[in-house]
Amino acid sequence: MRKILLIIFFVITALHISAQIYDPVTWDFSYEKKGDNQYEIVITASIEDGSHIYAMIVPDGGPIPTSFSFDTLKSYKLDGTTFNVIPPIEKMDEAFGFKIKTYSKKAEFRQKVTAVDPSFTVTGIVNFMACNNVTCSPPKDVDFSVRISGGTNQPEAAESGKISSADVSTSSGSGGLLKFFLISLLAGFAGVLTPCVFPMIPMTVAFFSQGTGNKGQSVIKALIFGISIVLIYSSLGVVVSLTSAGAGFANALSTHWIPNTIFFALFVIFATSFFGAFEIVLPNKWASGADSKADQGGMLAAFFMGLTTVIVSFSCTGPIVGALLVEAATGDVLRPTIGMVGFGLAFALPFTIFALFPSVMSKMPKSGGWLNSIKVVLGFIMLAFSMKFIMTVDSVYNLGLLSRDLFLAIWIVIFSLMGLNLMGKIKFSHDSDLPNIGTFRLFLIIAIFSFVVYMVPGLFGAPLKALSSFLPSQSKSQLNLPLIISQNRGEGAFVSQQIPVSAICSEPRHDDIFEMPLGLTGYFDLKQGLACAKEQNKPVLIDFKGHACANCKLMEAKVWSDPEVLRRLRDNFVIIALYVDDRTQLPESEWITSQIDGKVKKTIGKINEELEISKFRTNALPLYVIADHEGNPVITPMPTNLNVEEYKKWLDEGFTAFNKK
Repeated sequence: MRKILLIIFFVITALHISAQIYDPVTWDFSYEKKGDNQYEIVITASIEDGSHIYAMIVPDGGPIPTSFSFDTLKSYKLDGTTFNVIPPIEKMDEAFGFKIKTYSKKAEFRQKVTAVDPSFTVTGIVNFMACNNVTCSPPKDVDFSVRISGGTNQPEAAESGKISSADVSTSSGSGGLLKFFLISLLAGFAGVLTPCVFPMIPMTVAFFSQGTGNKGQSVIKALIFGISIVLIYSSLGVVVSLTSAGAGFANALSTHWIPNTIFFALFVIFATSFFGAFEIVLPNKWASGADSKADQGGMLAAFFMGLTTVIVSFSCTGPIVGALLVEAATGDVLRPTIGMVGFGLAFALPFTIFALFPSVMSKMPKSGGWLNSIKVVLGFIMLAFSMKFIMTVDSVYNLGLLSRDLFLAIWIVIFSLMGLNLMGKIKFSHDSDLPNIGTFRLFLIIAIFSFVVYMVPGLFGAPLKALSSFLPSQSKSQLNLPLIISQNRGEGAFVSQQIPVSAICSEPRHDDIFEMPLGLTGYFDLKQGLACAKEQNKPVLIDFKGHACANCKLMEAKVWSDPEVLRRLRDNFVIIALYVDDRTQLPESEWITSQIDGKVKKTIGKINEELEISKFRTNALPLYVIADHEGNPVITPMPTNLNVEEYKKWLDEGFTAFNKK
């Protein structure tokens, strides 16, 4: 998602910049004929000395990679993906803090196409970002059009843009895709332990045991069966990944009210299905058709047996798969594929193992009511996580409908009902009688009610740091006990007696929309905050954040809440919180027109996006910048860092650097 977000963000950059246009890249587009109806589109970048563009793959959290989007037309067919001819060079990027592959002086990319019509035109977009040692251009879309008629090459050139920027150190992603892969694996195993799937294992083993008795053939068929299931689910992930590759798609999914409301409804529907109200099934003729193919025998039958298993189990696995795809589609473009590979592997593994080693079947637990209990537990979890999408809509659009304590109250009720269901106190239509409680069920009940008890203090203002990334901001709690706030406003041991906390210069703009965390005071408008900092002769701490930013909440709950950090923030800085995802429209007199794409930016979030990316070369959230009265950073900005001691050291270094100027 970061790649797609940066595409949108950097396009909004140059309005506040008075420097000359940084224009280091020229693009040429041509083609070469490779055979009958076979062509290669040749895309060449000529790069000025001292500048570079980035490779097609960069680490998570890094800059914009060079990417290519080709329009799909009936007159030609794309063969494979775009590939580089000149290999990139990997080197340490001091701004981002890790090694990144780049192209200098020249880069060449190619895309193979097969002609369907004798003459056709290949069109598309190149997106890239150019940098040198002191500045970066915003990511730019360059349209191209290559006419192919079997004749000579027809190159076209295009321009690139320029901005000025400051260096910023950002850390690479901490295994986001790996984490999602592991979650998908667990979801796949959970799918096996549902009443639609688990009883199918013995039938599947019987299918592979029948026939000639050839052990080697049975093993091959079992492996084909398992691989088929993985491929079926993976293909579904690939389709969603390709759909998600459109510019702005993931950003819209993650913040816009329409997709978030749809996802909320889908999660509720999935949960209701798991509670037994109805079943989500695929058409019966699909299963019948696949099953008839499986009955024909042969190696191909193993594939159709896998397809039959996927279709028949859909009433239990469909909601799980749907939930994974919804969550994946709002993230990195590879997440749907990675998620479905993980789910498919875990789902296929038990079937394949039992097919390879039928004797292990004797150790399997028998089917029973416990299978439906797993299904119901999954339903409660989906219902709880559906609140995430409503929370995003409420936060981004400042509706004020879902306070922190209301959110927690709903979760407390949901997980309490889950525990009561496992105890047999409340039952759904498919639940069986529970004469006694087994050991595993008992420990699960204890864990659930412990979680419920943990959440209760949050109703009265406890920070609940372990859940901070899932919950609305603590400032939105209607029942917040003012422990931290009272300390911060002068009643605690950590308050400086020299500078009163409330010493801001004027009423902050937009304070009816935004709130500072932890009782801090500050501004939500850059100009107003800089003016106050100049009046008080303090440095500013610019906090680029978002309503839907989980790391922002973690930083405030785990780092800013530290008494020593709070004291420094309160006494030493004028804080300016700039929300980059807020959709509040400003008066027309404050609208700006981007010098890059010519579009009018009307909202608080869009204008703050321009500032962050044009000046600091990143869209990292959160991003903390200690700056002087002109808004220029005095030390390297800080991204997410949950180490309290390092954050305190960074604040002290920034304060010292400002006072030395």
